[in-house]
Amino acid sequence: MKIFLDTANIKEIKDAVDIGIIDGVTTNPSLIAKEQGCDFREVIKEICGIVNGPVSAEVIALDCENMVKEGRELAKLSDHVVVKIPFTRDGVKATSILAADEINVNVTLVFSPNQALLAAKAGAAYISPFAGRLDDIGHDGLEVVQQCQDIVSAYDYEAEIIAASIRSTTHVLDCALMGIDIATVPYGVLMQMFKHPLTDIGIEKFLSDWKKTQG
Repeated sequence: MKIFLDTANIKEIKDAVDIGIIDGVTTNPSLIAKEQGCDFREVIKEICGIVNGPVSAEVIALDCENMVKEGRELAKLSDHVVVKIPFTRDGVKATSILAADEINVNVTLVFSPNQALLAAKAGAAYISPFAGRLDDIGHDGLEVVQQCQDIVSAYDYEAEIIAASIRSTTHVLDCALMGIDIATVPYGVLMQMFKHPLTDIGIEKFLSDWKKTQG
């Protein structure tokens, strides 16, 4: 399973990339807004210079014409840019147009397998069902992610499923066990994946025993 980092924080991205485990980055207007004083396009270009993989950059427009216009402009920033488009009728139409231009699109805000099917048929390169937000309203978010993956796999669509709105290390583990293509995780969740108390205890024991052998 590929792991993307869901952030626009340059320090977090550099740290995760230095570890050597990050396959891409997803951003959105909310994440970029957290980085005060940052210019959206400059942030995207900087991230693309750090990450050797896809970087999702979201359009702001909601009508097809301007989604396509923004998407084409974003795609010019770097070969790494994936144009992120919200799932709406206009969004699906814009995805079809951009895909025909060989511009990779990540269809986001997907909450049902029917939506994923339409996004796949439109030529999306990536489809992002939101697990955590579905959990918030009493649905089984990961079940929906699995259904989206099953549909894409059954019909050999080129799209990859990105499990988004990941809230915990358990979410990541479940995605890996289910065979989901990609999980995009917040930096904090990624750091939690490194931790286990028995690992810390083991290291302390090894160091203690080593000191004993040194007299």
